[in-house]
Amino acid sequence: MLFIHGVGSTAEIWDAQLHAFSSRARCGALELRGNGAVPDPAPAAITREGYALDAIAALDALQAERAVIVGCSLGGVVAFELARRIPERLAGLLFVGSFAKYPDAETYVARILAAVEAAGDMAAFARARTMQLGLPPRRERETIEQMSRKSRTSYEAATRATWTGDYRGDLGSIRAPTLVMVGERDTIAPRALSEEIAAGVPAARFVEIAAAGHVANADAPEAFNAELRTFLDGIATS
Repeated sequence: MLFIHGVGSTAEIWDAQLHAFSSRARCGALELRGNGAVPDPAPAAITREGYALDAIAALDALQAERAVIVGCSLGGVVAFELARRIPERLAGLLFVGSFAKYPDAETYVARILAAVEAAGDMAAFARARTMQLGLPPRRERETIEQMSRKSRTSYEAATRATWTGDYRGDLGSIRAPTLVMVGERDTIAPRALSEEIAAGVPAARFVEIAAAGHVANADAPEAFNAELRTFLDGIATS
């Protein structure tokens, strides 16, 4: 299983899942390029295609001929990229708070970039952005810390990569078992965007996680893990 975080997070958002599922499968949480784990690449290297290549390299390192991909927000975008490139290696797909196409994406990106500039630094921006995520209070501090860790240039490049793809034409061709999840309080990628994925992917299942925001796996890990466990059980018996 490969877990892939969103644009404002780091691989740490998957700690509860790594703990819960490491006895069941070989698991890895990918730290996407430009997130502080290694020296920043050039902004031109921070692309959806580059993220997909990183994910494939991670699967190779895990010696995973086939894997379940679990992606939150940008992580879901990377999952779509993998479905284009290596469909034969996908044992299952789980999209969390993601989207096939973000509405009015260019305007949304411009608004985020303007907010970063107005904030002056990533720490100030992180504090303001975190208030929009529908987080439980216990999650606010760690989210601000993770977002603050990113460089401004990397975050801006990742923002452009995250929101501007269009995978609506790919939905009907996805054959891997698919679960689409969204937090009840997600205002960043609201329910309708997850419903669009679930409606377009053959036999996909849709689940809303109560009392969770944009990063439902970290906001409500017990409920999320229960749904993931059911999903994995279904794959195992199919």
